[in-house]
Amino acid sequence: MTASPHVLDLDITGIAHGGTFIARHEGRVVFVPDAIPGERVRVRITDAAEGADSRRFWRAETLEVLEASPHRRTHVWAEADVSRPPEERVGGADLGHIDLAEQRALKRLVLQEALDKFAGAGIDAPAVEAVDDGDGTGWRTRVSLHVDDDGRIGPYAARSHRVIDVATLPLARPAVAAAAAALRDQKPGRVDLVEPGDGAVRVLPRPQAPQHGRRRGVRRSAGRGAPETVFELAGGRRFAVDAAGFWQVHPRAADVLSEAVGTVLQGRVDPDTTHFDLYGGVGLFAAALGAHGATDIITVESDRRATEHATENLADLGVQAVTARVDRFLAGLPERTRAGVVVMDPPRAGAGRSVVEGVQALDPEHIVYVACDPVALSRDLGTLRGLGWSVDSLRAFDLFPHSHHFEAVALLTR
Repeated sequence: MTASPHVLDLDITGIAHGGTFIARHEGRVVFVPDAIPGERVRVRITDAAEGADSRRFWRAETLEVLEASPHRRTHVWAEADVSRPPEERVGGADLGHIDLAEQRALKRLVLQEALDKFAGAGIDAPAVEAVDDGDGTGWRTRVSLHVDDDGRIGPYAARSHRVIDVATLPLARPAVAAAAAALRDQKPGRVDLVEPGDGAVRVLPRPQAPQHGRRRGVRRSAGRGAPETVFELAGGRRFAVDAAGFWQVHPRAADVLSEAVGTVLQGRVDPDTTHFDLYGGVGLFAAALGAHGATDIITVESDRRATEHATENLADLGVQAVTARVDRFLAGLPERTRAGVVVMDPPRAGAGRSVVEGVQALDPEHIVYVACDPVALSRDLGTLRGLGWSVDSLRAFDLFPHSHHFEAVALLTR
C-alpha cells in the first residue's frame, strides 16, 4: 500500500460539472478543486492508495498556485482560500476565487458540454445571466450549519463532514450571518437559519437523531411541534411556506424564475385544457400558469405540507393540489388525459425517463422545464428530443454566485 499520497505539478485544462477542474497526468484525468483553466498548480493526489494506479481518474487537492490565471481573485470567503491548508477550507463557494464574469463563462461551458454529451447536437448553451449588479455576496436567505460532538458550529470542510469554525459567512444575508455568529450551546446535528420575506431570521435546530429507530427518508425531527408558516413574495403574490420547507435561497430567484416561465407561457396557454405543475412545491409556477390564462391547473408535489400551502396560496385560482410522487401520479392518470402546458421543476437528479415518458403520455402542447442541474437537464432533454420534442428556447440564470450551481429554463415544443 502506498504510504503517502504523491504531489504533482499540473496544468488545468477545463472545468468539470460539480465545481472541480480538470488536469491530466500520463493520460489519466485528475479532478482538482480551487483552480482555474489555464493555471499551473501543485496538487496532492488524495486517492493514491492501493489500486489507485488502475483507476481511470484521480482526485486531488490544490496545495499551491504556481501560475495564476488573470481571472483569479482573492477568495470571497477567507476560510475557503487556497492559502489555507486543504483540510481547513470550507465548502459551498467553490468558484469564489474567480471573477464573476469568468464564473458565468465557465458555467456556460459546463452547460454546453452537458448538452453536447447528453442532449444531442444542435443546442447552443445560452449566456448565464446575472440577476443583479452586486458582487455575488450577501444573497443566501437560507443557510445550514452543523454542530459536532464538541459543540463546534459551522459549515463542513469541502468534500468532508468535518465542521469548520468560521468567522464569516459572506454569501449569507447580513441578518442570517449575524444570527449565525450569535449561536451558542447547540446540540450536535444541524441548524438551519432562514430569513423569509418579513426579514426576521428563524433559527431552526435539527438535533442529531438517535441511531436506533431511524427511518430512511425522514426529514423532520420528531417531537418538535407544528412547523412555523412564513410568507414569501413572488410575481406579486404571497406564498405561505413552512419555515423549514423549500423556497429559493436567492432573494430574487423566485421572481426571476417565475418571470422566465411566464415569458415562455405568453400566448401558449389554452384555457380549455388542463395544465400541470409537476414537482410544484407551494405553487410558484402554478401561479404563473394562472396568470397567463390557465383555468384548470393541477400541481403535484410529494410533500404534504407543501401541497396544503399550495391549496391555500392558489385558492383564488381553484388549483387542485395533489400530494403524490410525480411518477406514481402520472402512472395513475386515465389514458385519455391530455395536457395543455406541463411545467416541471424536478430536484437535482432530474425527472428521469419514467417521468418524461409519463409526461409524453399526456400529449401536452408545450413543456416548460426548470432545472437546477445541467447534466440532469441535458439527460432529460435528450430523452424528450428522442420522443419528438425540440428545444425552442433555453435561458440560464446565475442565482448562486461563487458556487458552481445555476438554474435554467427550457421551452419544448413539437
